[in-house]
Amino acid sequence: MPDFWLTSGFHLLQRNGNGGLTVTDAFLRAYFGRQELQPIAESCAAERALHAELLADPRRPVPAERLAALADPDARDNYRAVLQFRDLLLAHDTVEGCYLALFRGGHVAVPPLFVDQLAHVILRNLLDGCDDPIRLRAAEALFRSQKVSLQDGAILLADEEVVEMHASGASLGPLERLIADSGMPVRQVDLDVLDRANAALYWERSDRFDMVLNVSFTRPGLDALCRVMEAWTEHFLGVGVEIHSVQTIRDERWAWHIGLDAEASGLLNDLYAGKTVEEARLARLLSLFRLEFRDPAAMLPQVAGRPVYLGMAMTPDNRLRLKPQNLLVNLPLAKAA
Repeated sequence: MPDFWLTSGFHLLQRNGNGGLTVTDAFLRAYFGRQELQPIAESCAAERALHAELLADPRRPVPAERLAALADPDARDNYRAVLQFRDLLLAHDTVEGCYLALFRGGHVAVPPLFVDQLAHVILRNLLDGCDDPIRLRAAEALFRSQKVSLQDGAILLADEEVVEMHASGASLGPLERLIADSGMPVRQVDLDVLDRANAALYWERSDRFDMVLNVSFTRPGLDALCRVMEAWTEHFLGVGVEIHSVQTIRDERWAWHIGLDAEASGLLNDLYAGKTVEEARLARLLSLFRLEFRDPAAMLPQVAGRPVYLGMAMTPDNRLRLKPQNLLVNLPLAKAA
């Protein structure tokens, strides 16, 4: 079966006996090899020495005075951020444990980029062996921001970074760029919508994130997202859940809900409280889901056996930024997993 998401760093990590990812020197070294930390011609001797030492020993302690000795303030900030992230990784037995710590009372602030990278590699781990490109594309929405397009009743997700790249002309060839610079119109770039017919294309393009997913109700893309969220929840919490898309919430005993993003969280809170929600805001609600525990005993006693409703909504500028951590910290578990 073809490999996928080589850029996740999954192949630099090791699995422990429970299926979690343990940090290796090779994984840490990849961060110190990033372009942001590469010395440039103007880099001072202290920066060059620190970079070489960390490549040789990526677990090496770096006292504050070593960072203070770097002449470039941007370099100091970059090293400080990466070292703080490294130390957080090393403080936990697994990458998954590190991820959970960020949202369970941990007060270590790391750049959102690092949080997304953790989700990326964790999803690569739990989807290892998956042969369904639609499910893999759906998983991308858990660690990459999406741009939403509503076309003829369809809800289409395209990678926001890829959309912006095309909009800026960065993807144009030399001739097209010459035409664009002259003020003449260039061809419109249409990204491929992933379906069963062209699914095989995904394998060679998985690290380009340039295929569009249809997540309309009853479409395979939305079902695939449900399956990914089920696997994500069980991988972290060890509880089995079943998630299905629904069109409305008709439940007089509505007891619990979770927004999968900030927009949906606020919207579901207002609907639950019986507040009036303006039509334009309600129209940004893309999908609703019903989550049920396979074992009701795993839930808080007061809501055991009741469904948990999930919502997914876009921002006014058609952006979807899922927060998969919400599934891990907001479920009504009987006890912490």
